[in-house]
This record gives sequence, structure tokens and C-alpha cells, in this order.
Amino acid sequence: MKNYTYIVECSDGSLYTGWTNDIKKRIKTHNQGKGAKYTRTRLPVRLVYTEEFPTKQEAMQREYQIKHLSRKEKLHLVQIYSRGKNT
Repeated sequence: MKNYTYIVECSDGSLYTGWTNDIKKRIKTHNQGKGAKYTRTRLPVRLVYTEEFPTKQEAMQREYQIKHLSRKEKLHLVQIYSRGKNT
């Protein structure tokens, strides 16, 4: 089973970081207002960043690391990720 750390951009422009083992289902859950408390009032959300890990622990550790980054650093990650997807 794959595990993911992800960042979504909320409708107000804020960023939310989480982890999951089913990225499509998790984004759908967020957008149904059943996800994290933070995102419920900031719908819709848009997936802007993912990283894949073999274990839940690794995904959770990366989530923790990203949550401690500044907004500027998170946006830099998103920018690098976006460039990689378009090449």
C-alpha cells in the first residue's frame, strides 16, 4: 500500500498539509466537507503537492516536517513539484 503526504490549497489561498493512503478519496472527502476541521470552512480544496512513501510512518514524518515549514517554504515545494509534473 502506498502512503502519501500532500498539500492542498484552500479556497482562501491557505495551505493544508496531511497524509493518506488513498489520495483521490482523501481529496474527495475534503471537498465533501468531511475532511479536516481546518478545510471544512475553506472549500473547495485543490491538490497542489504530493509525495509517495512506502510506509505510513514515513508519510506522517514528512507531514510533520512540512507543517513546520514557513508558508514561503511550502510554496517553494509546490512550485518545484509543479515544474516536475510539467516536464
